[in-house]
Amino acid sequence: MATKHPHQAADPAASPPPPPSRRPRGLASASSPAPVRRSGEREKERTKLRERHRRSITSRMLAGLRQHGNFPLPARADMNDVLAALARAAGWTVQPDGTTFRSSSLSQPPLLPPPAQFQGAFQAASVETPAFTSHLNSYAIGTPLDSQASGLQTDDSLSLSPSSLDSVVVAEQSIKNESYGNSSSANSLSCMGSDQLMRASAVWAGDYTRTPYIPVYASLSMGIINSYCQLVDPEAVRAELRHLKSLNVDGVVVDCWWGIVEAWTPQKYEWSGYRDLFGIIKEFKLKVQVVLSFHGSGKCGSGDVLISLPRWVMEIAQENQDIFFTDRVGRRNTECLSWGIDKERVLRGRTGIEVYFDFMRSFHMEFRSLSEEGLISAIEIGLGASGELRYPSCPEKMGWRYPGIGEFQCYDRYMQKNLRQAALTRGHLFWARGPDNAGYYNSRSHETGFFCDGGDYDSYYGRFFLNWYSGILVDHVDQVLSLATLAFDGAVIMVKIPSMYWWYRTASHAAELTAGYYNPTNRDGYSPVFKMLKKHSVILKVVCYGPEYTVQDNDEAFADPEGLTWQVMNAAWDQGLSISVESALPCFDNEMYPLILDTAKPRNDPDRHHVSFFAYRQKTPFLLQGNVCFSELETFVKCMHGEATQNFVD
Repeated sequence: MATKHPHQAADPAASPPPPPSRRPRGLASASSPAPVRRSGEREKERTKLRERHRRSITSRMLAGLRQHGNFPLPARADMNDVLAALARAAGWTVQPDGTTFRSSSLSQPPLLPPPAQFQGAFQAASVETPAFTSHLNSYAIGTPLDSQASGLQTDDSLSLSPSSLDSVVVAEQSIKNESYGNSSSANSLSCMGSDQLMRASAVWAGDYTRTPYIPVYASLSMGIINSYCQLVDPEAVRAELRHLKSLNVDGVVVDCWWGIVEAWTPQKYEWSGYRDLFGIIKEFKLKVQVVLSFHGSGKCGSGDVLISLPRWVMEIAQENQDIFFTDRVGRRNTECLSWGIDKERVLRGRTGIEVYFDFMRSFHMEFRSLSEEGLISAIEIGLGASGELRYPSCPEKMGWRYPGIGEFQCYDRYMQKNLRQAALTRGHLFWARGPDNAGYYNSRSHETGFFCDGGDYDSYYGRFFLNWYSGILVDHVDQVLSLATLAFDGAVIMVKIPSMYWWYRTASHAAELTAGYYNPTNRDGYSPVFKMLKKHSVILKVVCYGPEYTVQDNDEAFADPEGLTWQVMNAAWDQGLSISVESALPCFDNEMYPLILDTAKPRNDPDRHHVSFFAYRQKTPFLLQGNVCFSELETFVKCMHGEATQNFVD
């Protein structure tokens, strides 16, 4: 005889059930759903496991598409990005709004003529002109800031997440990089309404009159101050400043070198050359951005000055070379001090942090009046190799050449002591070592057991080591900036981060890992750094590269400078940081100017972000650039200031 479920209704015609099978009453009935709840919890755990498994498969698929298929997928790609990349590889054209069609002329939709009221506006330049096609395609979606709201109207049921907005940006950039012969740019006209055509033509004309004012700074040559802290040629400086003033440049960037100011004796600072220089700059009513450079440099623009660390530091190094960063085979990098001595009293009774603080305090005491007058607008703190917040993982004097992955710089005894303590705290003392399969300076990531797909970088040991290695970088910036804010008492402080863009389209991001940024495809390595920068209210400085860096080297180095720049800028804006842009190369051409303007004033940003200022970093004085077209440079400055309406087309 079958047993009835406790909750099943009793049959009135049947005989009364025996007492043990009666339906429980009161509190006794509350215990019956317990098996159901336990079953639901087990189902939730199984769902979590299935989701983790799905994500791991997706991560491996994206890594394979990036490395083996050269697909320019963003760091956090979604299915729209993957489908668009596969469709383009199959010969289809995918526009930023999702419109998809075959790229062959036989299957493309016919190009509709513009409305009658706009025919006159487009007769002057044919839509088949390469320059017009490229610019109109790149700005068709990026409408002006005041028109952005209408360009981003969506249904109430649709919400744009940050990742989806990034996907739109990447999709737009991929179209920008297509050759001029592709007709998809012209065909996009058929998908635009009359109001969109009007906005596109306005942006094509380079209308920046209603955009934010962005100050423009130009760097002065390092050679204007010699090793004895003397101003070499005051009249040449005046001539250069006079010309910069005529271009309406807002100010200049000046490097103040630790190796020059405190060159001979600890805590004896010589500022005379910089005092004279600031006096001349003040005559022209220009602003100054000061860079406190705690690293050494090779020969500067004038070719006759070699800037090293202070002599007394080099004397200490003769007896204790562990004050410098050291690679796996024991080679010392004398460009900057190891972060392992930040708290070690090995510099004539001072720690590394105390040496930096004393230098910053001396500068503030010497030039406090100029800061109060507003002449000094910002102070950039050098935090590592080349003044950037990074390990010296790619030193050319050690034989590194692009696109080598570089080497970890953690083998001095102070860093090794820190690593041993971290491994002991973790309970795995055998992890107190650097990777032994990470290759050499000029290795490729796929040639190493550590950085290859599925390599040791993602093992338990690899994650421990990379967390420790990047954590040392975060601790260093925290300690230095804590004292910098104390020394400068409310001044605007900046920090420059590197652009390690090669191997960005691989799973491990090897060049970033050796530089101290734990940023593989399955992890955001910049947000922890930016949280620390936000804690100290500093401005982030990023580097903008030219168009030649987006094409030539991509196949060999899996480089993606645009993708890295977008990740960095979006992560910084998410943290509420202000951003400045610095040019990596001379930008005296028509291709570089629009790229910088697009980066400084992104027209497709719904939050209307823009950078705080732009800085040239030239190797030689401005007036020595024989190929400079000053009329175009003047127009570029006006565009940055929100004044110009001209374009850069010859």
